[in-house]
Amino acid sequence: MPIADKSLLRFATTGSVDDGKSTLIGRLLYETKSIYDDQYAAIEKTSKRKGFKEVDLAYLLDGLAAEREQGITIDVAYRYFETPKRKFIITDTPGHVQYTRNMVTGASKADCAIILIDARNGVLTQSKRHGFIISLLQIPHLIVAVNKMDLVNYAEDVFFRIVREYENYSQKLDIHDIVFIPVSALKGDNVVEKSKKMSWYDGTTLLHCLENIHVAADRNLVDFRFPVQDVIRPHLDFRGFAGKIVSGTITPQEEVIILPSGKATTIKSITTYDGELTEAFASQSVVLTLSDEIDVSRGDMIVRKKNLPQIENNLEAIICWMDEQAMTINTPYIMKHTTKYTRASITKIVYKIDVDTLHRQPADTFLLNEIGRVEIRTSAPIFFDSYKINHATGSFILIDPLTNNTVAAGMIRDAVRHIEDYEVDKTFDGGKSKKSSNVIRRGLNIELEDREKQNGHKAFVLWFTGLSGSGKSTIAMELERRLLGRGCRIALLDGDNFRHGLCSDLGFSSTDRKENIRRAGEVAKIFFEHGSMVLCTFISPFAKDRYFVRSLFPQGRFAEIYMSCNLDECRKRDPNGLYKKAQSGLIKDFTGLSSPYETPATPELVIDTESCSVGECVDMIEKFIISKSIVPNKDISL
Repeated sequence: MPIADKSLLRFATTGSVDDGKSTLIGRLLYETKSIYDDQYAAIEKTSKRKGFKEVDLAYLLDGLAAEREQGITIDVAYRYFETPKRKFIITDTPGHVQYTRNMVTGASKADCAIILIDARNGVLTQSKRHGFIISLLQIPHLIVAVNKMDLVNYAEDVFFRIVREYENYSQKLDIHDIVFIPVSALKGDNVVEKSKKMSWYDGTTLLHCLENIHVAADRNLVDFRFPVQDVIRPHLDFRGFAGKIVSGTITPQEEVIILPSGKATTIKSITTYDGELTEAFASQSVVLTLSDEIDVSRGDMIVRKKNLPQIENNLEAIICWMDEQAMTINTPYIMKHTTKYTRASITKIVYKIDVDTLHRQPADTFLLNEIGRVEIRTSAPIFFDSYKINHATGSFILIDPLTNNTVAAGMIRDAVRHIEDYEVDKTFDGGKSKKSSNVIRRGLNIELEDREKQNGHKAFVLWFTGLSGSGKSTIAMELERRLLGRGCRIALLDGDNFRHGLCSDLGFSSTDRKENIRRAGEVAKIFFEHGSMVLCTFISPFAKDRYFVRSLFPQGRFAEIYMSCNLDECRKRDPNGLYKKAQSGLIKDFTGLSSPYETPATPELVIDTESCSVGECVDMIEKFIISKSIVPNKDISL
């Protein structure tokens, strides 16, 4: 395969201290013949001086003297190698807690992450911490390499005990492609060649897995975003705008908008050093020329006319604090977002995350390496997408203007939204909604407990949320049939049907979306009060609106079920052809493309509809309902 045709995979190695990250990478470099003879001779000499019986390949990565002396990784190390199938850039990140910031910055550009776990020690706190950070960074592929299998006599039960433990933990994370591989980096077992000492393992080797990870689908090729890096003016007859396409594709003659001016024009040409292109796509650095003379400068952004980013100056974000100096509220910083610099300050700490337990904690400040959710105000609006949708336009760094130190790295969730937008009314159900004047709420004619006694099950609301095409209606309808077989009283409220009837007067603006969900919540409440199991299938993209619906019901009687599915997979499914219409500009403000979706932070249940069948998804929900004692645990046959 010609080198030009090879794809590139960036992967990061993480894990606890002394789990063998550097040794594993050294083994990959050695086995793929990616090191020079003098390099090998140098580490062989060092290994002998240290008294090792075998050559310690970790020294290929530990470039700092302090690293070689202590046998640990401190700084982030990068290495390149290639095989006949693919090119690779490796990021070796530190394992120590105090170098969490190094791990965050090192792994932020990775397509895949490898977490190493020492087979002798099992799943440690740092193994979980790095899994959480990988989830935050939205790295789509994770390989858990259970290392040092040679030191546990290649025991099958040791490997599968670790697999079960980490699988249980990973259920809390937003990671859906996880592969477990037993290896010995020191001996080379299952790194490049299959190990004969683990005949019980019928999976792939580490290198084979890396060579075959499909990364093209992970890239955002829908939302064209071109932050302008520089203006190119070699002579009077040429004026172009240089930069890197961070997402999407573009062709000449396409209509575009220049932000922040909002001026519309078309692409005249796409120029590179090798000549003009008929199409350009994400990760290419190009020079764009425009059909009209428009004032464009560094920090501006060129986007498609019918696919705009959000433009706000009040943001919610997850940040990792990277400075020795503690963070303080309202301190002025410089935000670097794509190619734009603007003044910014952290106006509120929403919560700090305990990365060991994933619990949220109140906080007044962030110390070095701490992670949490904050609200940020910028002096000028920025043009962004949610980090979940677009890593390039959803990430930023904060810089101390006095020291020029990078003090924080952040991932944008959305524009700031507050529940205080609703008027609070303390009724029996804790409802938070605006009330009509001169209307008195009539109490229940028959108490809920009496209805539940007659039905033989509790009233409960299951709120299915997720992107269009994620499987909400399909799974809810199958669950409805399953519950009917149990003799349950059920109401299925489908978002599409609502739009044809009760909410046919509403559009898709943020205000209309809020009203749509408010009406759905109130209808669900009526069915709930009459003792029904209520299945609600609504995209409901905004967390604030879902929070409002939750507030209508007693605690423990409402469950948010997040139907997790990759945007590209949803586009492939496209059951009603809506994505195709949205991409062609026929549908404006389409969730996931031109309108944001706020992923639930703490849903009661996450269902991976991409990798699980409909039956498996329904099984999980049914088990959840039984575990909550909503319906009696009895076998049924449909």
